[in-house]
Amino acid sequence: MSASLCETMSETLIEATHWGNGPDDDRIKNAVVVLTRLPEYKISALRPPTPPQFYSEDESLSSSDSDMQVEPGDDSDSDYSVSNNKVNTVRREAPRAQAASTSGNHNGPEVMPAPSFDPESKVRPNLPEEELNVGMVVLARRRAMTWQRGKILEIVTKEDGRLKYKVGFEEKGKSLVSGHHIASDRTPTLEQLYIGAPVVVQVQTINPLFQPGILAELPSRKNHLRFLVFLDDHTPVYVSLPLIHLVCRPLEDVLESLPDDNHRCFMKRYLKDWPFPHSTQYKVGQTVHVELNGVQTSCEVQEVDCSLILVKFETSHLEQWIYRGSVRLQQHMGRILDSRE
Repeated sequence: MSASLCETMSETLIEATHWGNGPDDDRIKNAVVVLTRLPEYKISALRPPTPPQFYSEDESLSSSDSDMQVEPGDDSDSDYSVSNNKVNTVRREAPRAQAASTSGNHNGPEVMPAPSFDPESKVRPNLPEEELNVGMVVLARRRAMTWQRGKILEIVTKEDGRLKYKVGFEEKGKSLVSGHHIASDRTPTLEQLYIGAPVVVQVQTINPLFQPGILAELPSRKNHLRFLVFLDDHTPVYVSLPLIHLVCRPLEDVLESLPDDNHRCFMKRYLKDWPFPHSTQYKVGQTVHVELNGVQTSCEVQEVDCSLILVKFETSHLEQWIYRGSVRLQQHMGRILDSRE
């Protein structure tokens, strides 16, 4: 409180006391506090900005898959096979974060009294599931790292009793998918979110691109009130609530749908260690070695943003955001083998 404000309050109190001792007692006025709720746009303006996403705005989807048709026997359960077990890496340059200074906030996520998925017992929080109906607008899997908005055209019951959903996409084409390859088009409530929840996040604002991932951090003071999500290709990203969509029918073991063995082992260990996941502190200017295309490459830390570091590779000058406990970091690679034991 400023000195001038304190002096003004003091003079007011003295004057009020003087009034109370004189003939004009009726001049004393009672102080009234009025609380006004700020509109949503003002609340949003006060929130800390989030780092830009990892993909350029002008990147468009390949036209070769724009007319995908439902093939006989097409089953989204068969989408888990991969050609290799290397962790996929983002090969596009990542812009630097625009978030406020994070000095003193590099000690990992704040402990939150929130439910989480248990990778050992494969038990997730018992939360009500959203009902899926014909005509409902949803987000559905188009291919491994691409989900698109569409409408449920038909609900098909297979011979073994499993339900499949025929989705017609806004960008043409149809696909028959399982319930764990459908996400709600609505923004979830905080009560619906938990550590380990399978989600789909919007990573582009122009030409919206949706990608699947696992929720890894809930908002706290130490991450500037943001959600940390590990995309299925091991890319970490901080997002706000409006960019998150919950998967409608998650598998009992939410890690089963991850296509990469190394990332699956990393997530298993991460969830097992929660709320104290393993990570290392780094400083701007520090030299580290990060896996890129299967090779450990020297790079320099450009920025530290809570649980993430922005590194710049010395040879290619490529910039990427890396989780401070990522298995791509040389000192954490041995933890993959530990997770498989």
